[in-house]
Amino acid sequence: MRIKPACEPVLPTAMRTFVLALAIACSVPAYAQTLTGVPYVIDADTISIGTDRIRLQGIDAPETDQICLDDHGKPWSCGIEARDRLIQHLGSRAVTCVTNGKDVYHRWLAVCSTDEGDLGTWLVREGFALAFVRYSHAYVADEAVARGGRKGLWEGSFVAPWDWRHRTAGTAILGAYRPTEQQANLLLSGPQAQACVIKGNINSAGERIYHMPGQRYYAATQINESKGERWFCSEEAAVAAGWRRAKV
Repeated sequence: MRIKPACEPVLPTAMRTFVLALAIACSVPAYAQTLTGVPYVIDADTISIGTDRIRLQGIDAPETDQICLDDHGKPWSCGIEARDRLIQHLGSRAVTCVTNGKDVYHRWLAVCSTDEGDLGTWLVREGFALAFVRYSHAYVADEAVARGGRKGLWEGSFVAPWDWRHRTAGTAILGAYRPTEQQANLLLSGPQAQACVIKGNINSAGERIYHMPGQRYYAATQINESKGERWFCSEEAAVAAGWRRAKV
């Protein structure tokens, strides 16, 4: 990993990406730095370079335990697909990430690029992430391209990642294919959905801890989704979401 001064030019990319990244780097001197290296992909919007975990800023991609429907109404593991497509896109190439502070999970927030351009732009245009307009409008135009072309998630139906994490029977369903009778395939919550038996608990101190079947406090742990607690289908998904494994 190589750390460069905050305002040093990044690798050549599309002009819009360069201007956005440089503006972030020069306007937040307390946090801005550039991280460069071959990344490990945790999920479609979270990577790591060495010991630095990085959240791609301005986008939100499906969780690794998220299920979508394809254009025939059949369930598919869209979160895994989005992650794997990003892995394929990157190959063994290095990325350059211009940071803009950290989120509540202590991950760097950053705009990351390869020699082919901004990863956020690629993910959103391919339909494997959405513009996270709660925090940024940088990728709204890219999302319109994916939606108009019915690419990726937009080909079938899905729940926005930010809604998936707190879904209920009334959660909005997006995409081109939205048959009412299939909604249960997208909105069923709890462990019955996909044998998602890992319990993501938030303790009194606000610490996010997940419990595996067989661990000491697993049976006694109750999940209250209205408080942000949730079920996970894999440890990988729990760690990517910011939870840590219970010690016993």
